[in-house]
Amino acid sequence: MTDPTRMLVVAPDPATPELARTLDLAGYAWKAVPAGEQPDEHAPEAGWAGAVIELGDDPESGWTFLRALRRSEPPTPALLLVSGGQLNELEHRDQLFDDFCLTPFHPAELEARLRHLLTAHVEVHRADLVEYAELSLNLETYQASIAGRPLDMTFMEYELLKFLAQNPGKVFTREILLSRVWGYEYYGGARTVDVHVRRLRAKLGEEHASLIQTVRSVGYRFGQSRWEG
Repeated sequence: MTDPTRMLVVAPDPATPELARTLDLAGYAWKAVPAGEQPDEHAPEAGWAGAVIELGDDPESGWTFLRALRRSEPPTPALLLVSGGQLNELEHRDQLFDDFCLTPFHPAELEARLRHLLTAHVEVHRADLVEYAELSLNLETYQASIAGRPLDMTFMEYELLKFLAQNPGKVFTREILLSRVWGYEYYGGARTVDVHVRRLRAKLGEEHASLIQTVRSVGYRFGQSRWEG
């Protein structure tokens, strides 16, 4: 649950019944704002804790709203809700949002993504780590680094990388990754896996992008197989 003095901004106004119900049941304070207006004009004194933006039938208004949120200081963390047919619009606009979720969404997934988006760094005394070569993932804080460089990842990017790093050398089809990582029948289909892999490779950087290998006509593999050097 968020700090009761902090509030989420939701756009457009009105919020869909599914989103409103999910936020209410999760205990979030939120306010819907028309996507065509400036979010700062409606912001509480403490500023927005985060944002949930649905592209819907007027995606350009949603992108304009996200640009305005990015101009705030500090930038407001934003979760984007998109349909499967809008995935292509994300490719060159990664800088405008922090995470995305396909609609229709599962309430548990939306809640998990929001928790990851809004959670501050937590001090821990004993860390449960997954490590492979120069990659390190802290399972308690959802933090990850490569060669000592922190990785800024979305919730599902982290979950996908964690699953792959825990199973080095094994080949997984897109369908198996959807089942094992997303955990239920996912509306986005195999294209969702490709989008997340592309984003992960970009964040790992050119030197380490090959950690996630494409196995032609099959799927993806993390690291080397046991038959390689």
